[in-house]
Amino acid sequence: MNKREMMTKVSERSKVSPNDCEKVLDALESVLKDEFSERKGLRSLFLLVYKMLTLIKNKMILILLGLFISTSVYSQQTTQNIRGVVNDYLSGKPLTSVSLSVIEYSNVQGTTDVKGQFVIQNIPVGRYTIQAKLFGYEPILIKEVLLNSGKEVFLEIGMHQSTTILDEVVITPRNNKDQLLNKMALTGARSLRMEEASRYAGGLEDPARLLSSFAGISANMGNNGISVHGNAPSLLQWRMEGVEIPNPNHFADISILGGGILSSLSSNVLGPSGFYSSAFPAEYNNAVSGVFDMKMRNGNNQNYEHTFQLGLLGLDFASEGPFSPKNNASYLINYRYSTTGLMHKLGGGDQQNQLLDYQDLNFKLNVPTQKSGVFSIWGTGLIDKFSTKKEDESAWTYSDDGKHSEMRQTSTATGVNHLFYFDGGGLLRTTLASTFSKNDAKEQYYDNSAIINPHLELDNRFNNLILTSSFDKMYSDWHSNKTGFSVTNMRYNMHLELAPNIGKPLQTLSQGKGNTYLTAVYSSSLFKLNTNLTATLGINSQLLTLNNSLAIEPRVSLKWQSSSKISLAMAYGLHSRIEKLDVYFVKDKITGQLLNKDLDFTKTHHFSMSYNYKINENMNLKVEPYFQYLFNVPVIADSSYSVLNRSLFYVEDALLNNGRGRNVGIDMTLERYLSNGYYYLLTSSLFDSKYKGGDGIWHNTKYNSRFIVNVLAGKEWTIRSKKRDILGVNLKLTLQGGQRYSPVDEASSLLHTDREVQYDESQAYAKQFDPLFVANYTITYRMNRSKRSHEFAVKLLNATGTKEYYGHAYNLNGHNIETKKQATSLFNVLYRIDF
Repeated sequence: MNKREMMTKVSERSKVSPNDCEKVLDALESVLKDEFSERKGLRSLFLLVYKMLTLIKNKMILILLGLFISTSVYSQQTTQNIRGVVNDYLSGKPLTSVSLSVIEYSNVQGTTDVKGQFVIQNIPVGRYTIQAKLFGYEPILIKEVLLNSGKEVFLEIGMHQSTTILDEVVITPRNNKDQLLNKMALTGARSLRMEEASRYAGGLEDPARLLSSFAGISANMGNNGISVHGNAPSLLQWRMEGVEIPNPNHFADISILGGGILSSLSSNVLGPSGFYSSAFPAEYNNAVSGVFDMKMRNGNNQNYEHTFQLGLLGLDFASEGPFSPKNNASYLINYRYSTTGLMHKLGGGDQQNQLLDYQDLNFKLNVPTQKSGVFSIWGTGLIDKFSTKKEDESAWTYSDDGKHSEMRQTSTATGVNHLFYFDGGGLLRTTLASTFSKNDAKEQYYDNSAIINPHLELDNRFNNLILTSSFDKMYSDWHSNKTGFSVTNMRYNMHLELAPNIGKPLQTLSQGKGNTYLTAVYSSSLFKLNTNLTATLGINSQLLTLNNSLAIEPRVSLKWQSSSKISLAMAYGLHSRIEKLDVYFVKDKITGQLLNKDLDFTKTHHFSMSYNYKINENMNLKVEPYFQYLFNVPVIADSSYSVLNRSLFYVEDALLNNGRGRNVGIDMTLERYLSNGYYYLLTSSLFDSKYKGGDGIWHNTKYNSRFIVNVLAGKEWTIRSKKRDILGVNLKLTLQGGQRYSPVDEASSLLHTDREVQYDESQAYAKQFDPLFVANYTITYRMNRSKRSHEFAVKLLNATGTKEYYGHAYNLNGHNIETKKQATSLFNVLYRIDF
C-alpha cells in the first residue's frame, strides 16, 4: 500500500481529512521556525531540532491520521516490551548473563548480552516489579514499573557485588527505590522518577513541584520555588547533564527568586534524577542549600514513539526513535506551547489585556560509536512573555494597582557530552556546554491623564561557557574514586535602573559588562571498609577570578549496614556559593563606584544523619536529623537584611560578609511502595531556621514555618475484561506552618509619599500567619489499545482554595494598610496519547 492509498483508507475510517492533518504539522513547523530561527542567539540551538521535525514529518502524517481509528483487535491481549541495560553500580561496567524476570509472570524472562542489554517481550500492560539476578551480585527489585501499550519501557539497572557468595539465594534483594543514583551519596539524597511527577497529586508533571512531596521541602501554590530546610529558593542549584543551568522555570524569579510558575523541563524527556538536601558529594560546588541534578533520558533506538498532549496548561508534542540504524543512535524531542498564549493570539493580541505566553523545547541526540565512546547532544530552552492588564483608575483598590509590568525572558542550555569506557576499567566523562539567559523588564505607574511614570527598567544578559571532565574508576573491590574539574566562563551584560519614588527619574543601580571565571576541582573516594561499613572522603576547591575568592571544602560520610533491614549513616560537608552576578555590580548612586565587587563566598557547614529501617519488601521508614550553620553571609550593615531571605530579582545596597544563619531539624518519611494497586507516603519535618543580619540580632528567616506534614495516597484499578485500562486516583494533603512577615509600621507607611508600605525591620519576620492546609488531587484514566494508549486526566493544585500571603498594601478606599492574600489554584484537564 502506497502513501496515498494509506491516507485514503485512514481518512475513510477516521473521518479526518489528510490535508487538515498535514496543515497541523505545517503550522507546528511554522511556529518553531518563526519563533526561534529569527533569533540569532537561539539559531544554533533550534536549527538541528527544526531539521529533525522535517525529517520525521512524512512518517508523522500517516501516524497522526490513524490516531482515532476504531480498532478491530480489542479481543486480542495488549502487550508491550521492557528493554534496558544492567551495569555494575560502582564501576559502570556492563554485566553479562544477568537473569531478569517479571515477578508477576514467572515464565516471562530475559537475559543480558555482552553489552549488558536485555529485552523482555510481549508482557501484558500493567504495573510490575522486575527482578535482576547474577551470581556474585546482590539481586535487585525494580519497583513500580508502569507498562502501557503506547511506549516501551527502558530500565537502567545498577547491581552491587555481593559480600556473601555462599547461599546466595537467601540474600535479601535490594530495592531500586532505596538506591541512590550517585554512589558517593550515602545520606541526604533521594532518587526521583518522572513517572511520579505525573502520578503524585500536586506534581502537575513538574519536577520542582514533585519535590514538595518529600520531607524537608516546602513550596508555595503560586510558584514552584523550593525551600530546603528553611533556606531561600534562590540558594538551590539546578543542574542538567552535569552542569549548572539557569533557573529552568517559566516566569522565573518574578514572584520569588529561584522559582517560577511551571518547569520548562518536560517529564517526557527527563530520566531518573537525584536531589541532594544536605552534605552533598564533593563533585557539587557552588551550592549551599540543595542540588537538583537532572538527566535527560535517551530516546528509543529501536522503534519510533510519539506523544501528543492537549491540556489547559499547554499543548505538548514529543517524539523519539532511531536516528541511525547503523550504530543504535536515537533522538528525543519535546515541544510545548502555552494554551494561554495561543488564546491570546487567537483573540487578536490585545495589549490592554493580561498576557501569559510561554513555550519550551527539550531535545537529546544520543550517538554510540564502535571505538570512540558515546556522544550526545542535548538542549533545553524557553521563551516567556508577560504583561499585566491595564485597569481603569476607577477600578483601583490598592496603591500599586496603577503599576503596569511587562517582561520577556529567554533561557537556553545546550551541551555536548562524551563518555569513553577504557578497556582496563574507568569512565571518562566530558561535557562542553553553554547557557544563556536574557531578561527584559519594565514597570510603569500610570493614571487616567495618560501620565506614565517609569519605575524600573531591566536589561540583563548572561552567557556561561562550561567545560567539565571527570574520571571515574573502581580500583579494587574496596576502593572507587571520581576526580574531575569544571571551568565556567561567565559573560555578562547588565543594566538596571530604578526610580526612588513615583514620578522621580530612574537611577542606575547596577551596570556591568565583561567576563569572569569560576573554576573548581574535586576528588572523591568510596571505601568499602568491611561487609557492613562504607565511607566516602572527598574535597572540592573553587576559585572566583572576579575578586580571587577561594574556597576549600572537605566532605566525608559513613554508612553502617547493621542488618539487611537497618542502616545508619552520617555525613559532613563544607559548602560555598557565589552571589548572582548582578550583586557584584551594584553601583553607588552618587559616585558610581562598585559596592560589592569584593564579596566573598557564602559558606556553610552541613551535618546530617539518617536511620533507615526496611519494614518489609514494600515499606520503608527513614529518620534524618540535620544541622546547618551558615557564615560569611552577605548582609546590609546595621540592618536586618540578609541574602538568606532574598526574594527580589535585584539588589540595590552595599553588602558585607558579616551575616550568619543556622537551620536545625528532623525529617521523617514512611513510604509504602505501589504494590497490589495502592501506595502511600507520609512525610513530616520539624525545623527551626534563624539568621543574623547586619544588626547583629538573630531573627526568624522568612521560610521558618516550623513544620510541614504531607500525606500522599493513591489507588489504581485495572478494569475491563482484559484488564487493559487503568483508573488512578491520587490525593495529597499538606499541613504546614504559616508564612512569616515583618510587622507593618503603619504610621510611617501613611506618611510615605507613594503610600509605600514600611515594615518594622527591627522585628524582621517576627509575625506568623495561621497554618496552611492544602489539598491536591489527580484522577487519571488510561486506555491501552494496540500500539497506542490514551489518557484522560483531571489535576487540581490547591483544591481547598487556601490563600497565600503576598504582602501588604495601602487601600485607596479605606485609607489604611491591608494584608494582601490570594488563593492560587492550578487546574488542568488534559488528554494524552502515546503511539
